[in-house]
Amino acid sequence: MKNLPLRKLILPIVATSLLVTAPPSTVAIEKARHTTDAAIPARQWDVIDIAFTVGLPSSHPVDVPFSAVFKGNGAETEVHGFYNGGNEYLLRFTPPTAGAWIYETRSTVASLDGLSGGLAVKPAREGRKGGIRVHPESQRRFQYANGDEYFPIAFESDWLFALDADNPDDIPVTRTFVDHLADNGFNQIVMNVFAYDVTWAKDPKLKPDHDYGSPRSFPFGGDNEKPDHSRLNIDYFKRLDRVIDYLDRKGIAAHLMIYVWNKRVNWAEPGSAEDDRYFDHVVKRYQAFPNLVWDVSKEALAYGRNDVNYIHERIERLRRLDSFNRLVTVHAYSYCRRFPDKIDFISVQLWGSELYGVMRQVWKDMPGKPILNIEHGGYERGPYVVFEGNYTSPESCLERAWQCVFAGTYPTHYWQGAAWNVIIPDMESLKPVDRPRLDYYRHLSDFVKQHDLGGLKSGDKKSASGFCLHNGGNLMIFYVPKENSHIDVRVGDKQGRRMTGRWFNPFTGEIEKTFSGKLPRWPRYKKPPGMGFRLLVVEIDG
Repeated sequence: MKNLPLRKLILPIVATSLLVTAPPSTVAIEKARHTTDAAIPARQWDVIDIAFTVGLPSSHPVDVPFSAVFKGNGAETEVHGFYNGGNEYLLRFTPPTAGAWIYETRSTVASLDGLSGGLAVKPAREGRKGGIRVHPESQRRFQYANGDEYFPIAFESDWLFALDADNPDDIPVTRTFVDHLADNGFNQIVMNVFAYDVTWAKDPKLKPDHDYGSPRSFPFGGDNEKPDHSRLNIDYFKRLDRVIDYLDRKGIAAHLMIYVWNKRVNWAEPGSAEDDRYFDHVVKRYQAFPNLVWDVSKEALAYGRNDVNYIHERIERLRRLDSFNRLVTVHAYSYCRRFPDKIDFISVQLWGSELYGVMRQVWKDMPGKPILNIEHGGYERGPYVVFEGNYTSPESCLERAWQCVFAGTYPTHYWQGAAWNVIIPDMESLKPVDRPRLDYYRHLSDFVKQHDLGGLKSGDKKSASGFCLHNGGNLMIFYVPKENSHIDVRVGDKQGRRMTGRWFNPFTGEIEKTFSGKLPRWPRYKKPPGMGFRLLVVEIDG
């Protein structure tokens, strides 16, 4: 995907001109001036900021009601704007279609009320796909707004916000880290709006440069030790904007967890005016990003801070404020299991050793929803011991990811060098033995795309052992466990037809062996030598 900048258009209310500028660290945008009645140039599915300057803002400028009704191509939607520091308010909009759009503002502040303008929206740039939604014809799957399949291969990095939070000018560390993930097939990052520090002991070998715990940046006034929850630190959010924007330009979904209860954050009192102010600002500020996926909280009900009624209210509040209908989940299977109608997809945190069977049971228990195993207990080892879980070898982690896929669900990967307060942004700087095996997930991503795995059926017994994905016709893909020496394939009425087979090595991305012939009544195929599980692709003529 091409690098596409978040565009910022400055509309001075007291003047009759429009200035187009580009924020730092993005592709430069040519500056141009327009009269106030000229249409603003924009692109379908590109984020555009329309900024308004006012006189002296109120004593609580974040609380000023401000929105605009956008109309275009027969559609109409009200989008909430937000305070952006100084004397500036923003409307952040992503045109869902090309063509002419108009807007008119609404506010209790006279200088922000009743202002009208227009957008001349060109068709989407090459590679832009729009927001992520549940597939309208297959409720277990995801789809981009342009109709392309979205198959999540997620990576958790709670402290992603912190990599360049103290850099006012650029995000070079973030880009280095994100580029590694994008180059290896990851298309979703599970991240926090803010986290402070872990509660467990830190590895004595941990270098300060790799510890992003106890950050100096804080989303409220003051700091985490002495917060002023009555104020928001707008500069903090401006810097987080750059991270979400860069993920968007790299084709990576930002799975944004609004709260986290077990990382020592000094949050405002739940349900207070200060809590609402923070929550509302986050929703208003990030809803327009097409790569945005909402998550109310990491492990939302695990720490006794809130009950289900609070989560209910947060979801309802979010849906009222989000004009773009971004997908919503809760990082708490206990909640998702009890209230599936409140959310758009299921997030589970299941560590079972027989993971395929565990995920198949979730699939049966949760009909009509996509399912993401957001934390399956596999924490790939790195140069530091951070949090080990039950499975640390890269091969075991990969095996569990593939078992999620074959169960008809989606995986999330954790590396102990990036998942929590510890982040090693330049993985290539490590000794080879300490680097994460992200290449395993590049092979997974390539295989998913090549065989359209999201469209295949799961759960049917097509062999005496192993697992199968199939299209109900001439394509069967088998997961052959590492313990197997052979796999016996059940072909039903396809006996005697000609077939081709390919053995795929998920660790190298290579086809190890190909063969063809007529299908006998009881086909048996020998797994290639070598450690680990393999995939067998069987295609039958006719």
